[in-house]
Amino acid sequence: MKDFNGRLAPADGKLGILIPGLGAVATTLIAGVMAVRKDIAQPVGALTQMGNIRLNRATDNYPKIKDFVPLADINEVEFGGWDVYEANVFEAALHAKVLEPMLLHAVKEELQAIRPMKAAFDRSYAKNLDGTHVKDFTTKLDLAEQVRADIRNFKAERGCSRLVMVWCGSTEIYHEPSETHRTLAAFEEGLRQNAANIAPSMIYAYAALKEGVPYVNGAPNLTVDVPALLELAALNGVPVAGKDFKTGQTLMKTIVAPGLQTRALGVKGWFSTNILGNRDGLVLDDPDNFKTKEVSKLSVLDDIFHPETNPALYGDMHHKVRINYYPPAGDNKESWDNIDIFGWLGYPMQIKINFLCRDSILAAPLVLDLALFIDLAQRAGMSGVQEWLSFYLKSPQTEDVSQRPEHDIFKQLVTLHNTLREVMGEPQLADIAEPADLTEASDSL
Repeated sequence: MKDFNGRLAPADGKLGILIPGLGAVATTLIAGVMAVRKDIAQPVGALTQMGNIRLNRATDNYPKIKDFVPLADINEVEFGGWDVYEANVFEAALHAKVLEPMLLHAVKEELQAIRPMKAAFDRSYAKNLDGTHVKDFTTKLDLAEQVRADIRNFKAERGCSRLVMVWCGSTEIYHEPSETHRTLAAFEEGLRQNAANIAPSMIYAYAALKEGVPYVNGAPNLTVDVPALLELAALNGVPVAGKDFKTGQTLMKTIVAPGLQTRALGVKGWFSTNILGNRDGLVLDDPDNFKTKEVSKLSVLDDIFHPETNPALYGDMHHKVRINYYPPAGDNKESWDNIDIFGWLGYPMQIKINFLCRDSILAAPLVLDLALFIDLAQRAGMSGVQEWLSFYLKSPQTEDVSQRPEHDIFKQLVTLHNTLREVMGEPQLADIAEPADLTEASDSL
């Protein structure tokens, strides 16, 4: 067992959460945290605030995670970020139409005080966005230096002792790693030469890692999953995590699919379609941007039902994913899944899932958890890819790129809990509770 307790820095002072993309998800998070601070709402969906963890103790063996692990207090969090539109967080939240106006007006003063910094933006990576609140620059290195200056200024002005950055911006167009992304030296030369294959998300990530700020990629973009930025993370001892928040339809897949696999039921096909009307839906209406999201969403079942694992059950599985931009839906995404399975002697059956979810309501607590947990990782001296945060992500990065990621949400939770236990010097457990533990758990919730 690693000795984290001997070097786990306390969560003293303010934690700054910097967010590229102050759209529906980010404003829902920020407004929600302000409402929780005023005790007018509950942080439902955030494990760091509402979740419990089982310990192997005689007493107090099912505490709240926030009482077990020294996480940053949400009353000591400062928010900042960048956006291509100049509206303050209150105005942006009203425009997003995720939260009721009455709730937003209850925290109006706090939200109005948060104004976005000008974005590092390249419209070729999100052609359906036309915001003008963007930085002027000569080279992409100059652009990265401007973002670094923003980070330093925010930290000083808000009196933060630590910072983290969580990408909540749009899905960028699909592109693959190239020589530019192979080494840090090549990447920095690409910044100087305005390389077209250095995306805005990479510029934010580069700036954060240069400043020693942990970075989480909440979109399916190619960002910190390239050797150059992983080299920088290792060089500066900074933790990173990604990618793509696991919210609606994919959340259901990582719950249902492991159950089918566990029961050794075969899967012939899984058809998934969605309607979504917010800014994310608008961006994904472009085929180049949808391609990025499609690869991320397809990867979940490809790994859970890997044909090499059991070709008799999954060898012929057909997986199709569609996302349709439908403005009347707003942020209330609706997904439909048709699952063709087969059982004993090959007899066919079907499962239908219709999930009427609220995209940002599901994503906001994930952003909070990821920010608080990656800050914990930084204070514990954990650098590089944080596989234990895969619980929150559709397309999890792995430290060893030759290894398939784990997509089973239940196994992911065991890994997350065991990492927290290890950090706190507690024995690792399989998270399979005895009846007595379950009784205690129900009493404590």
